[in-house]
Amino acid sequence: MKKTAIVTGGSRGIGYAIARRLGRDGFQIVILASGSRERYQDKLNEMEREGIDYLYVQGDIASQADRLRLAEEAVKRFGGIHVLVNNAGVAPKERVDLLDMTEESFDRVMNINTKGNLFLTQIVAKQMLKQPWEGKKRGTIINISSCSSVVSSVNRGEYCVSKAGISMLTTLFADRLAAEGILVHEVRPGVIMTDMTSAVQEKYDRLIAEGEFPIARWGTPEDVAGAVSALAGDDFLYTTGNYIDVDGGFHIRRL
Repeated sequence: MKKTAIVTGGSRGIGYAIARRLGRDGFQIVILASGSRERYQDKLNEMEREGIDYLYVQGDIASQADRLRLAEEAVKRFGGIHVLVNNAGVAPKERVDLLDMTEESFDRVMNINTKGNLFLTQIVAKQMLKQPWEGKKRGTIINISSCSSVVSSVNRGEYCVSKAGISMLTTLFADRLAAEGILVHEVRPGVIMTDMTSAVQEKYDRLIAEGEFPIARWGTPEDVAGAVSALAGDDFLYTTGNYIDVDGGFHIRRL
């Protein structure tokens, strides 16, 4: 029986690269995205041409009703959920000094990036617990956080806090679910070429040129997808609660 993977925010950028890679790996794919299907039809056509079986669900990760509907539609269409990739996330609409950050901006970023992650994971984990073990595990949950979970950016503090929260969610769910056969991992992208980073491309171009990153190039969504692919398979069966930096070595402290 083919396995099914949910990818939130799977219509573009890192999420789309993950959805496409897992589809190539043989998973049936469920994409949750806030935009209409028509908006991303060109990308969906690419998946269809590659023979990837997918379901597109339009919804808001910050909405409990939409989270429940996502899981229900996935199970109705494919019979179960074997992998959840919590990728959906947003940056602040405006970068402002930490002392000027508004509660409205904080709530928006936290509701999507962290709260949505937590409660969707809760829903999907309960579904996985209804399913039989497949080999040595019952399911896999992969959180896409960021180097910002541990790197300070004082002009987008709410984003850093939201990603640090995802790191703790990885630890908590890994602890809670290990005995149940559900493994939980985290991938921390660094500077990845996406819509989110396009607004500050000049800044990162300069940092790369100055040698800030040991691997001196931009990361790609496909770089992140490769790490997710490895974790979603059966090659990491004796590890949980860990993270992989996909950041060109940016995390290395150097003198």
